[in-house]
Amino acid sequence: MKRASLVTYSSSDDEPAPVAKKRKLPALASSLVPSVPVDNPALHQGRIRTQPHVDGQFAAFVYVSVGLDKGSPLRQLLSDVFRTAKATVECLQELKDLPLTEDGELNDGARPALHISLSRPVYLRAYQRDEFKRAVKQLATKFSPFDASFATFSELTNDEKTRTFLAIEIGGGHNELKGLSEGLTPILTPLRQKAYYAEPRFHASFAWALLQSTQQVKSPSNGVDTEFPSADFQAIPQFPTDLVQELNRVYKSRLSSNSISTFTVENIHVKIGREESTWRLRQI
Repeated sequence: MKRASLVTYSSSDDEPAPVAKKRKLPALASSLVPSVPVDNPALHQGRIRTQPHVDGQFAAFVYVSVGLDKGSPLRQLLSDVFRTAKATVECLQELKDLPLTEDGELNDGARPALHISLSRPVYLRAYQRDEFKRAVKQLATKFSPFDASFATFSELTNDEKTRTFLAIEIGGGHNELKGLSEGLTPILTPLRQKAYYAEPRFHASFAWALLQSTQQVKSPSNGVDTEFPSADFQAIPQFPTDLVQELNRVYKSRLSSNSISTFTVENIHVKIGREESTWRLRQI
């Protein structure tokens, strides 16, 4: 005798089980959400980020610093020069480390300083920061303090051709600064970073303006140049050809005087992101 197959039928009285709804997780508090830099030229006086932001990467550079104490002759000279230049180039801007008022005066509440770069921008991963600082600290022990001086006004442009700068160039102390800069090369090479320029022009920038050259497009309808993406900010093709010549004519004698131009280099500085470190050169 064959056994009948057992088949289970659902009762008409059974009700389908309800589908469980997925519960939404609460949103993270704003303090826990990592901030990402916003590439908005409107927040940075029309400047455009030339290196894309990478999480865990920090921009760094090595430099020596020249303080601008309140009432110092160099501080007053740069105020006068900025005011003169801005009368010709209305869109001229002060550098972040040299805070000026709208009238070209240095803010009394600030502690401004000039920076003389010894490296190009260096891009470090988080785990490379301490090693880089240790290497620069070791470099500082190999050089003694030395005197340097400013010699002339000049115009310099960044590698990306997005900004042009007014600067004062180094005369005395050039060889010592070059020695410090070249001492960074063995540190930068393993990091696959560029060394400084083969023929460096050591300088301290104190003002800048946006350049049109790499960001302008021409409308075929009216031939008008339009600045993108910094259309709300005035830009120039270059400084007037006679501006630097005029600044040197009027102010170079003041710049060249020992009370203004000469300073002593005693420290080397590293800025990584917002962190700044300073080490003294070897004391004799």
